[in-house]
Amino acid sequence: MKVQSYLSFEGRCDEAIAFYKKALGAEVVQLMRYSEAPADGTGGNADAGCAGGMPSPDKVMHSVLRIGQTELMLSDGRCSGHAEFKGIMLSLSAGNDADVRKWFDALADGGQVMQPLTPTFFTTSFGMLSDRFGVGWLLVADPAVA
Repeated sequence: MKVQSYLSFEGRCDEAIAFYKKALGAEVVQLMRYSEAPADGTGGNADAGCAGGMPSPDKVMHSVLRIGQTELMLSDGRCSGHAEFKGIMLSLSAGNDADVRKWFDALADGGQVMQPLTPTFFTTSFGMLSDRFGVGWLLVADPAVA
């Protein structure tokens, strides 16, 4: 069994992909646009449409990013323009404090820091933030990751 995260950016998926490529060195493994869905509506989510209608053909129907050893799935979803990521956080473990700082600062650009990076009883660097899209991130130094 495998559980993966699937984030809906409600019309801002291309922007999110570019941000995560720059901030975290994410690699695009797969990218399908609504224009690639069969015209007969058998393309899975394609017939659901954006905000109740057919999605713009250039919007992202499905994508997969590889970030380190993890794959993260993203979509434009229903393109409502209002992505909400409540009650979830993505956890990023780095092998050293320098990498935690680099990724924390990159993800915080345009976002909101909830817990600045600090040493704690369980690690040398720990911090929490919400990035510019509202995705919550928990960053921690874990030498076992190195």
